[in-house]
Amino acid sequence: MDYTELQSALKVFGLGERATLKEIKTRHRVLVKRYHPDGGEIGALQVIQEVNAAYKLLLDYVGAYSFSFAEAEFYEQCPEERLRQQFGDDPLWGRD
Repeated sequence: MDYTELQSALKVFGLGERATLKEIKTRHRVLVKRYHPDGGEIGALQVIQEVNAAYKLLLDYVGAYSFSFAEAEFYEQCPEERLRQQFGDDPLWGRD
C-alpha cells in the first residue's frame, strides 16, 4: 500500500484525514447497504467491489498502527481529562 492508495480508499468512503475505527466500520455498513448488488442498481457490483477493497485497505492500515498508551498521548487524545488533571483541585474550576 502507498499513500495514494490510502487517499483513494478514504475518498471512496468519504472520510477526511482523521477517522475512528468505529467511523470506518459505520461508513462501510452504510455503503454496503446502498450499493449491494441485490439492490438492483446497475453498476453496483463494481462499486461494491471498490468499497470492499477500500475497506480492506483501511483495516490493514489501521491494524498495523501502533497505539501509544503513554500518559502524554492519553491527555492529547482526551483533552477534557487533561483539563481535569490540570485544574481539578482548583476551587474555581474543579473541586471545592
